[in-house]
Amino acid sequence: MIDVIRAGLLTTIQDLGRHGYRHLGVAMGGALDRLSLEVGNRLVGNRPDAAGLEITFGPTVLRFLRATRVAITGTEFGATLDGKPVYSWWSLPVQAGQELVLQAARRGMRGYVCIAGGVDVLPMLGSRSTDLAGHFGGLGGRALRDGDRLP
Repeated sequence: MIDVIRAGLLTTIQDLGRHGYRHLGVAMGGALDRLSLEVGNRLVGNRPDAAGLEITFGPTVLRFLRATRVAITGTEFGATLDGKPVYSWWSLPVQAGQELVLQAARRGMRGYVCIAGGVDVLPMLGSRSTDLAGHFGGLGGRALRDGDRLP
């Protein structure tokens, strides 16, 4: 479980998207930077298509309720774990109760937090991705909000 202390400007749950539904008017969606999501998932031992958090600009604060492993990929956020700097493009252990803070994006605008085991929300049409226009997928079809809890 992860508590979203501060959701940031636009943080959503994304995977590699929905395939095979365009003829029904459903966009593929998914992570805008597929490579960053795939690499992050591989760094924590997930399948490349596991759901992670797509963070747009930040700042974002996450509190982990269980020990796990995370990777931050995409743009540089100047991230800290309990106040100590952590680096993007590495896998790092997180203990229960620790807070990961991602400041505003330094270059670019999107980054990913991948968590060992993925974000376990209900799949819709074969994907866990948030579709903001369709209001489905992810966590209630919306961007994350302060106070949300993620499985």
